[in-house]
Amino acid sequence: MGQNMFRTGFLVRATHTLLTWVITLILFLHNTDLRRCEEQGELLLPLLFFLLVALSVLLYFAVSLMDPGFILTDSVKGSNEEMESMIPQSLTPRLRRCGYCLLQQPMRAKHCQTCKRCVRRFDHHCPWIENCVGERNHRWFIVYLLVQLLALLWALHIALSGITPTLTWEQWFRVNGFLLAALGVVGVFSMVVVLLLGCHLYLVSISCTTWEFMSRHRISYLKNFSDEENPFDRGVICNLWDFFCVCSTVVWEKMYARNTPNSV
Repeated sequence: MGQNMFRTGFLVRATHTLLTWVITLILFLHNTDLRRCEEQGELLLPLLFFLLVALSVLLYFAVSLMDPGFILTDSVKGSNEEMESMIPQSLTPRLRRCGYCLLQQPMRAKHCQTCKRCVRRFDHHCPWIENCVGERNHRWFIVYLLVQLLALLWALHIALSGITPTLTWEQWFRVNGFLLAALGVVGVFSMVVVLLLGCHLYLVSISCTTWEFMSRHRISYLKNFSDEENPFDRGVICNLWDFFCVCSTVVWEKMYARNTPNSV
């Protein structure tokens, strides 16, 4: 099973990387703005575009190979026991033990069936990066999406600048075939990234994960709340600050107890 997962991850990452550089090569070789800048000796824009693409590839590998927050040991040992004794038990659901890896899950954690591990503040398993998105790599996943979107939109502009008019449709398709193929791929990926980035920024602004948003009626610590209530929501500004600027592990049980009314 581990070998199959490694093989799948390698194929996904290799395909993404190969596709990225093939499209980049097409944009540089055809009569686009990049090519015209090179011929005129203006290398700044081609260099910036190349660096942006390289940065997107580096971020892709960083996010796909990063530990998303795997739970390796029981979370209620040592100093955590003292912390838990300070939280009223009537305000927080009991920590559940995972039925697969038999580890005690902190609040907002979930077992990933693909990775075969429990992940802290689990968001979703992303087949694009062949990794989970969780507490440790979620902010970098959004940074990657932002950089990737900038590279894709710039690539769209460059591809459009290289479309050459001809006398007949047959000749037009023959001359612009590779650019049209690149334009189609980049266009589809652009729409996907826009949707992903928009959804994730919205969920981050309300301090909710994809898993919680989609399955809140089945989650023990959320099913007693209405759809408009979220015990982890501290307001848009604080949510964004906590997500992008706070790097330490958050004790969600403590926040849950603080924001949960006694009646729940």
